[in-house]
Amino acid sequence: MPRPAAVLSPVSVRRAGVSLTLCCTLLVGATACNDDDKDSAATPTGSSSAEKQKFAKTRFVANAGLAAGATYQWIVKPFRAGKFKGGADGRRFALIKAGLAGAFTYNRLKAATKNAQGDPTLAKAVAPLTAGIDALKDLPSKLRKGEGTDSIVNSFDGIINDVKGAGSSAGAEVKDKVPSAGELAKG
Repeated sequence: MPRPAAVLSPVSVRRAGVSLTLCCTLLVGATACNDDDKDSAATPTGSSSAEKQKFAKTRFVANAGLAAGATYQWIVKPFRAGKFKGGADGRRFALIKAGLAGAFTYNRLKAATKNAQGDPTLAKAVAPLTAGIDALKDLPSKLRKGEGTDSIVNSFDGIINDVKGAGSSAGAEVKDKVPSAGELAKG
């Protein structure tokens, strides 16, 4: 007598699906971690130290400009307009945007500091500011909560002005560039 065909239960189908997914994920991960540097030739690099310095200054100016624009647009300007005061219309939304802008500013200033290391003159000018930039790390969350907005706004504004001054002294003038709301949300 012939054996009856195996009946697949929903549990066994689910287990098979999970197993297949896990196997495929491991296979893709293993092939993605290949040590071949075939793509390293496609990575653009400057051929001379002058080009590297030029690109370092350009990147510094771009990142510092975005940080300055975000600080002014979403932290300093609303603060001066009284949006952070208790009972102000749109206070909560203004504080949330300011917190996002603070995190964005911190991120861009860290990137600008890293870019400055590619240019000796710029690195010397920005080096004293790293402690001040690091001090901004916890301020965006305090700003979102509305804690001590006066001192926080002054901290961001002061660091931005110091970075602009350091850039100018090294021949890399920083101009405010306001990031879009999408850029701000991405950080």
